[in-house]
Amino acid sequence: MMKCLALDDEPLALEIIEDFAKRAPFPMQIRTFENAALALRYLQEETVDLIFLDIKMPDITGIQFLKSLKHPPMVIFTTAHEEYALDGFNLDVVDYLLKPIPFERFIRAVTKAHEYMSVSQPKSQADNDYIFVKTEYKIIKINLEDILYIEALKDYIKIYTQHQPVLTLKSLKAFESRLPKDKFIRVHRSYLVAMNKINSVEKNTVMIANQSIPISEGYRDRFYDVVAKYS
Repeated sequence: MMKCLALDDEPLALEIIEDFAKRAPFPMQIRTFENAALALRYLQEETVDLIFLDIKMPDITGIQFLKSLKHPPMVIFTTAHEEYALDGFNLDVVDYLLKPIPFERFIRAVTKAHEYMSVSQPKSQADNDYIFVKTEYKIIKINLEDILYIEALKDYIKIYTQHQPVLTLKSLKAFESRLPKDKFIRVHRSYLVAMNKINSVEKNTVMIANQSIPISEGYRDRFYDVVAKYS
């Protein structure tokens, strides 16, 4: 099920997107909003996979709305104006649909989003020994065995591997939910480590590949409980 949100100040445009979504070749759940403030409030409480976003609206533009999201999901711009296509490219949106939107063009756009969701959010990570992440304008595959630790950097996370670090726009909490809980553990609000890459533990630090990583008070008890199981 692809969870979607559509924001547009034109009710007819929302009705068309809803109708198209019902006819998609895969299940789509969609919530529609004519008011940007209500849509933003919904996003603060719920997680969605895809946003259909109009650009020219009375109180805020779709570009401003997208930039206001700390961790935006996939976005498809839906607009009657061609001149914002470059903005869409720079904001790394999935697609740019010009109104009136043909059904075939809509299906091509959501299929692209669905394919990306399939590789970037595996249904059962426990069945995989790898993960896909989006970095800049490409999707790369990372073997779980290569991950040393992950560090949170404001709106991004930095994945340190045995080869090279990878930077991706995602929260540490969201990334942690995609990893096997028996292989990775949170030791700090800014650090997640691979259990089998820990070289030593001393006082309130973990050593991995000559890097000292702090263990914060909030995660200390759980970390030592897990380590004790392997002692």
